Amino acid sequence: MSPRPRPVTKAVVPAAGLGTRFLPATKATPKEMLPVVDKPAIQYVVEEAVTAGLSDVLMITGRNKRPLEDHFDRNYELEEALSRKGDADRLARVRESSDLATVHYVRQGAPQGLGHAVLCAEPHVGDAPFAVLLGDDLIDPRDPLLARMIEVQQQRGGSVVALMEVDPALMHLYGAAAVTALDEPDVVRVTGLVEKPEPGHAPSAYAVIGRYVLDPAVFGVLRDTQPGRGGEIQLTDALRVLAERDEEGGPVHGVVFTGRRYDTGDRGDYLRAIVRLACEREDLGPDFRQWLRDFAAKELQD
Repeated sequence: MSPRPRPVTKAVVPAAGLGTRFLPATKATPKEMLPVVDKPAIQYVVEEAVTAGLSDVLMITGRNKRPLEDHFDRNYELEEALSRKGDADRLARVRESSDLATVHYVRQGAPQGLGHAVLCAEPHVGDAPFAVLLGDDLIDPRDPLLARMIEVQQQRGGSVVALMEVDPALMHLYGAAAVTALDEPDVVRVTGLVEKPEPGHAPSAYAVIGRYVLDPAVFGVLRDTQPGRGGEIQLTDALRVLAERDEEGGPVHGVVFTGRRYDTGDRGDYLRAIVRLACEREDLGPDFRQWLRDFAAKELQD
């Protein structure tokens, strides 16, 4: 009888990047704190982890990331001011972020890649599987991707990555997975991984998007992983090693995601994500959609 798998209880959120694609806005403001409608992107990510049952969250931070800690902390002066005004709605929204989860922080020190950031989580995570959520990918809460990934990891063991079909012209922006089909339509076996392949050299149309459920054996592999593409320690390189194993942290499976994903990784997609989310809001959507129709009609006429 195989041993019962260790439960997944902790989430790791790498947030040490410099945000160079959003300069000058990110010169003094972490990119994770850029608003998506009226919440910073990082709050959507923590909410997703909590919805999947992971209320213990470790953020991997760096210099100039103190606003992240402040956002998930209490602001007693602001709360008192709102309380005196009787503004219960805004008071609840201010308290929401500090009540979401137990959030811990550790500094990466130097931006040495996603693999190195994950390795920084080892003392906190220990010897249990854990989730990694990247802040550039926002997953719609109506599509429980992370919960499905945890389910697959508990059933099949090893590590699980989120996969999505992307335009081949964009594959050079992602890690690409070689896969074989299994008995579940949304689950595949990952047999190989390539970080940001050259055009025409991707092993499939499946790109790895920013959600992972990792076996703790990944830490040992990462310690032996040499800097790869971009001179950084790539998580993709470590997962390639685990994908070749049936034990000792392997294999690697992929959950094929076909739901709603909001890519905030570049300026254009960031703006599109805001528009899409604003259109779907009950409080903002009706008026905003009408304005958008009028604006688009006028632009087409011009």
